[in-house]
Amino acid sequence: MPDMFDPVPISERDAEEIVRPSLPYWRQAWRRFRRDPLAFGGMVVLCVIVLAAIIGPMLSPYTYNQQNLANGNRLPSLSHLCGTDKFGRDIFTRILYGARISLSIGVVAALISSAIGVLYGGIAGYAGGKADMIMMRVVDILISLPSLLYTILIMMFLGTNMRSVLIAVCFSAWINTARVVRSQVLSLKNQEYVLAARLCGANGWRILTRHLIPNAIGPTIVATAFIVPTAIFSEAFLSFLGIGIQAPMASWGTLANEAIPMMRESPHQIVFPVLAISVTMFALNFIGDGMRDALDPHLRK
Repeated sequence: MPDMFDPVPISERDAEEIVRPSLPYWRQAWRRFRRDPLAFGGMVVLCVIVLAAIIGPMLSPYTYNQQNLANGNRLPSLSHLCGTDKFGRDIFTRILYGARISLSIGVVAALISSAIGVLYGGIAGYAGGKADMIMMRVVDILISLPSLLYTILIMMFLGTNMRSVLIAVCFSAWINTARVVRSQVLSLKNQEYVLAARLCGANGWRILTRHLIPNAIGPTIVATAFIVPTAIFSEAFLSFLGIGIQAPMASWGTLANEAIPMMRESPHQIVFPVLAISVTMFALNFIGDGMRDALDPHLRK
């Protein structure tokens, strides 16, 4: 009969050993994101668009406002890849230049809206009670307002320029981020590490900024990623209506608006700007979906 104190065999001792090393949270998220073909492909396409917007206009032999009336309404060719408009301006160069404006508005609007939404939602969730109820009723009122109404009012008072477009886009873009951060803070503020911070004498602002908001960073990044395509589409829509970016500046929405009178004779003038908007929107939405799946701990495989 074997002794009950005999050493365990090596094969049994190592049976429950964890063979795969533990990876940090962000490295696991990147691995999951990279395995999503749509998300990774969208990121590649977006990187190409950003590089083309930065480098393309500098390498082009034309400028975005260079006119040649004798060369107007040309079909796509080797000298003009996307043809020319009625003033003889190279459409391809204007699309690359418009990418700078459209992407800049999307990124800046996302950053501003995220900062507002994180602070607003974090304060509402941490304060709770009447403060939370009042702050969220304000959010409900803003959601109920027609976006086109206050956009037109902003344009009337501030004029049709990039600053007014940013204000109009940011006016409501922060609301979804605020609601996401609020829900995260409500679920985290009674955790043990928050109670420990209170016992150590930390004030509410320190707990919110050092403990609660950093632990809600995953859903916040996902919400921010979805603001970018929304802002780009909003700017393109406003410019298409003629109340957004104005000439001589060229955003994708402005290019589509200028091509409307020539849609029958030269349909390529509206096809290429709309195609640029569509490809960018698809890429950004695929990236947002991939980030949501990669950063959500409930979806880990």
